[in-house]
Amino acid sequence: MENGLGFDALMHEVSVDLGWSGGMVDGQSSHVTDYIPESGPVTADQFVDWLFLADGIDPSEDPSKWQKQTDRLRDAFVRHMGSQVVDASLLKWDLYPDEE
Repeated sequence: MENGLGFDALMHEVSVDLGWSGGMVDGQSSHVTDYIPESGPVTADQFVDWLFLADGIDPSEDPSKWQKQTDRLRDAFVRHMGSQVVDASLLKWDLYPDEE
């Protein structure tokens, strides 16, 4: 997708701009893409949950602390992916954007 839309743009915003996408959890490298299935519906809320999991954070322990981040991440998903729900196959890196 062009004009700041699509998974690459989403990941740029959540990773670079907002600082979310993964880290070390229980001594293991973790990234949000580890949680994305090959296909099937994925909601903005699921994606946000996976971002928190990948960073080893349980937002349910202190929801008010994390609400602003949750809202920003959910809004980024909808803005870049164009919907509250997309097929997981769209949540993949565009490794060769010039090839169509």
